[in-house]
Amino acid sequence: MNTITIVIPCYNEEAALPYFWMEIRKIADKMTDTKGILFKFLFVNDGSKDETLNILRKFSVEDERVCYISFSRNFGKEAAIYAGLENARGGDYVAVMDADMQDPPALLPEMYEALQGGMYDSVATRRMDRKGEPPIRSFFARSFYKIINKISDADIVDGARDFRLIKKEMVEAIIAMGEYNRFSKGIFGWVGFRTKWLPYENVERVAGETKWSFWNLFKYSLQGIIAFSTAPLEIAFILGLASCFIAFIFICVIIAKTLILGDPVGGWPSLACMILFMGGLQLFCVGILGQYLAKTYLETKHRPIYITAETEKDYKAKNLGVDHADNYLQKGE
Repeated sequence: MNTITIVIPCYNEEAALPYFWMEIRKIADKMTDTKGILFKFLFVNDGSKDETLNILRKFSVEDERVCYISFSRNFGKEAAIYAGLENARGGDYVAVMDADMQDPPALLPEMYEALQGGMYDSVATRRMDRKGEPPIRSFFARSFYKIINKISDADIVDGARDFRLIKKEMVEAIIAMGEYNRFSKGIFGWVGFRTKWLPYENVERVAGETKWSFWNLFKYSLQGIIAFSTAPLEIAFILGLASCFIAFIFICVIIAKTLILGDPVGGWPSLACMILFMGGLQLFCVGILGQYLAKTYLETKHRPIYITAETEKDYKAKNLGVDHADNYLQKGE
């Protein structure tokens, strides 16, 4: 019997979790009855400040298929995805999906069937449109996908979601990339394997508010570019070279003008503009170098990607009695 482990990163999702749990359980029970698939649900609580953890504790007591990992603080969605994949190695397939219902659980049966033919190693989802998003946000998102696909080796599809069903061989390849600064969309594409893209119409959150502001998305896009491309460093080099060339031309023009026409050098406005331009260009290039240096610095510290504060086993052992916990652990859950 095939086993599917569903990894669900959660951050302040108390409003959405009841709706998600009701829907995903219905889909899972149906697939178990019709296809004989066993399910395991691995929730990753990314340092939520609301009642998310208490809800996950309740789920784990009511349904032994539910496991959870609760971080000691908020480490970010990338760390939550990594933790989920790292702790879901035992299954035949691993699915990653959000708890806000923007990743429709109803697509799971179709995704599973697509992997049965042996032609694909993963099935990933992508939005066909960005209905409901602000126009400027959609513009920058599309621009980001165009840029990163041109300057990097990662195959990132426009509108790609983190919602995907993956075979265990691909999961192992992703876990092997133990870098601290993670960009999952790029990692999924970089490891290769055969991926089928499943388009679907954009779905609004069922409840709660998005955690991705425009600024957070901007920083996330910069992280993706820096993680999978050295093009910004090449751009900085080209800009510096072009500036030197332009400055040399200006020097030649000023010398020729002074010798031939006897005209003195122009006044301070042009000089001030040149100084400001060159100063800004230097700071821009130094900033690019600083970003790469900062990422390298964080990688060399070898800090853990996440820290676990509690799991469902800890909770059951502490609150439901040792005997119950021992029986639970013996089942291999």
